[in-house]
Amino acid sequence: MTETLTTFFEPIEKEEIYFLEFPKTDVLEDKSLKRQRIASLTRGLAFGNISQLKIEIYFEDSESKKVVNTTIWDITDDKVILKKDVFIPINRIYYSQ
Repeated sequence: MTETLTTFFEPIEKEEIYFLEFPKTDVLEDKSLKRQRIASLTRGLAFGNISQLKIEIYFEDSESKKVVNTTIWDITDDKVILKKDVFIPINRIYYSQ
């Protein structure tokens, strides 16, 4: 995660995510970072369900690294679901906070 903390992530609005393209490859290689990613997304889901708190999700589409401030509505095996049928593939997310 150290590399991602020093890398610039372009802010994006949730509604713009619908139009992005996502490669199939995972942005993370390390298994412990993948576990941390799921844990942080699960916490974000709980924050959203309990108190509608927004979190920042750091991810990468086919063009660049981006960050969105949003509420997680649900998590499936392969994607994070936001409002209005917008989703981000889990394998394209670096972390959330």
